[in-house]
Amino acid sequence: MTKELITIGQIVAAHGNKGEVKVYPLTDFPNRFEHLKQVVCQLKHGTITLTIVSVRYHKELILLQFHEIDDISKAESLIMGLLKIGHEELMPLPEDHYYIFQLLGLDVFTIQGEYLGVISDIQKTGSNDVYVILHPETGKEILIPALKQFVTVIDLPRRKILVEPIPGLID
Repeated sequence: MTKELITIGQIVAAHGNKGEVKVYPLTDFPNRFEHLKQVVCQLKHGTITLTIVSVRYHKELILLQFHEIDDISKAESLIMGLLKIGHEELMPLPEDHYYIFQLLGLDVFTIQGEYLGVISDIQKTGSNDVYVILHPETGKEILIPALKQFVTVIDLPRRKILVEPIPGLID
């Protein structure tokens, strides 16, 4: 696969001796594994496509069995592997909600047209996300709450965000 893939989990351990693996979910939709037929596992030395045979849950982890992995040594070879899917397999989001990968790298401007930088990170704070905006030339970092009162337009096709910061927020 040459197109960009989205990471949805990381294999953290083998489970049992029949090739099952423990996966730490890196998704807001951990039940998505139940609806997938295959995932791509990215390892240090390359990628492998794996066919999901069974999905179980154990505490905060997901236990997966793959058709291609039938013993503990094969399962152990996958530890630290990142499980990825294509864009066409993403779960639909409600209107005005976005995946983090869609927002990272977008240019950010004030509604007056002042260039602030690009979204370099998104911090989860509990009540709302916070966009970390980094100016590529000055290195200045600005934090903008991901709330409609501050973020007025997200234009994915133009890779642009407009914000209306309150006085003192970007100074």
